[in-house]
Amino acid sequence: MSHALKGVKVLDLSRVLAGPYCSMILGDLGAQVVKVEGPEGGDDTRKWGPPFQKGVSAYYLCANRNKKSLTLNLKSTEGKDIIKKLVKESDVVIHNFKTGTMERLGLGYETLKNINPGIVFCSITGFGETGPYKNLPGYDFIIQAMSGFMSITGDRDSGPQKTGIAITDVLTGLYACIGIQAALLERERSGLGQRIDIALYDSAVSALINIASNFLMSGQTPEPLGNSHPNIVPYQCFQTKDSDMVVAVGNDRQFAALCRLMGLAELAEDSRFATNPKRVENREVLVSILQKRLTEAGADEWIRLFRDNNIPCGPIQTINKLEEDPQLLARETIQTIDHPTAGKIKMIGSPLKLSRTPAKVRYYPPDAGEHTNEILMELGYDEDLIRFLKKNKII
Repeated sequence: MSHALKGVKVLDLSRVLAGPYCSMILGDLGAQVVKVEGPEGGDDTRKWGPPFQKGVSAYYLCANRNKKSLTLNLKSTEGKDIIKKLVKESDVVIHNFKTGTMERLGLGYETLKNINPGIVFCSITGFGETGPYKNLPGYDFIIQAMSGFMSITGDRDSGPQKTGIAITDVLTGLYACIGIQAALLERERSGLGQRIDIALYDSAVSALINIASNFLMSGQTPEPLGNSHPNIVPYQCFQTKDSDMVVAVGNDRQFAALCRLMGLAELAEDSRFATNPKRVENREVLVSILQKRLTEAGADEWIRLFRDNNIPCGPIQTINKLEEDPQLLARETIQTIDHPTAGKIKMIGSPLKLSRTPAKVRYYPPDAGEHTNEILMELGYDEDLIRFLKKNKII
């Protein structure tokens, strides 16, 4: 079985989430990924928890499969020499050090492209390599606050809220992956690599999509709407007789069908609700009417009725429900693999479903430095030299 990025070699100097998430996606698609970690303990997330399984962090496992681990002291001359040798045969370098760090180490883009003109050099930072904020540390929580994400999440009573996951790290990892693949594709024409400057702040603001567009057109600062949608009604959570559910009506035809199924057909003819702009304008009145009707039956009953008639809706599931979800089971979304330290571990598989070159979990997330000897021997280092490097804490 072939893989879409077979033959692509990635040197991953990043840690925590955004960079490792990006390199994991590349690894899922078949790239050979070498994860470079510090010899003093490796990626910070190896210690983040609980939970741990036999000492292995769940957080670390989520973003580091399909890689080999090399521990290396990048401040040492010998460590830098090893990086340069790896760069010579690599296609991609990913790092998420603070702005200027790679240059201070003597491993900046200008240096590495002289070693390998085809190298694609991806920098992931909080605020980017330029601008007045370039030297500020950037963490997901800070970026969610500054980007406007938190100002529109929650409701008027809750105050600003962050999302339940490190969403700006995930978005940045995805943007970085897109940029890297675009640069590799362009290299097929030019023969040259290039530098990619990806910032968490840019990625988060880009992901504001219609919320930002609404503001740029109207000049009105968006307010938090809880689980409601600023541009579409009804598109929100509703209480039923026994639990909450979501209804997401996207057009006037669906709204008319919804009203008919709920025994409220007259609402679709009401001038206050007949079109989506009118429904947005009269949101509170309409939602109150629908909410009252929905409490007369349970969520499962409404969901069956609506789904049978192509009305978008769904239950609000807790995470523990996902493992038994028939759709996710059919798609093999949750996979079990063997890990030499943790034993059998469950992982969320890749959502990328390619017909001829499928994404695949090929390797478990490695222990720190698990492949150091293997990688160095491939570079021509003998056992005596490797022992010397270990003795001097270079690897």
